[in-house]
Amino acid sequence: MIADFPPEHAERLIRGRRAVRAFRPEPVPERTLRAVFSLATAAPSNSNTQPWQVEVVSGGARDRLSKDLLAAHGQGRMTLDFPYDDEWYGEVHRRRRAQFGAAMYGALGIAPGDHEARAAYDAESLRFYGAPHVALIFLPPTAEVRMAADAGMYAQTLLLALTAYGIASCPQGLLGFYADTIRESLGIRTGKILFGVSFGYADTSAPVNNFPLPRAGLGETTRFHA
Repeated sequence: MIADFPPEHAERLIRGRRAVRAFRPEPVPERTLRAVFSLATAAPSNSNTQPWQVEVVSGGARDRLSKDLLAAHGQGRMTLDFPYDDEWYGEVHRRRRAQFGAAMYGALGIAPGDHEARAAYDAESLRFYGAPHVALIFLPPTAEVRMAADAGMYAQTLLLALTAYGIASCPQGLLGFYADTIRESLGIRTGKILFGVSFGYADTSAPVNNFPLPRAGLGETTRFHA
């Protein structure tokens, strides 16, 4: 138990983290990168199996990967290692997503009916929103959906470690839709990709990083039993 960690520090760390979609170009120093990813290895997992494999991509490899992803996107070449269906989300979840989309595109000055502008901005995710680094979260080739819990616990630990070091991040589920392209671009022969995390230093002046992001109330998502 960590008794000397004041609650206000936890509040600031956890509530201060948000998905950032505009980054400055300067890279995170190598020493800081290693410190962050070393800290993230403290993440919990089922029976301490630690089944994740993380590929951290920077520099020229990052630029080549972005180019390959944009080419695959333009050609409609999507490949998923794990299934996805919008219908898995209930009405309340779709409503929250619509509210988020309206707020984000509004901050970008993109009108609700401007589908061309929305599609063009969506492609920015394959440029990692300008972030100089991206971490790709892989699981073993035998992994099924239950093991995604381990990847999720690792990723949240990584996001908080990045935040603690003053580094902004954006989890990107869309990257998991280009599994074959990512493996080919990076020369990876095995493993299933679930998602990626773009990261770097935030462009704090960008409107897309500053719009209000409401959360569901405690009573909407949590019940206490006694």
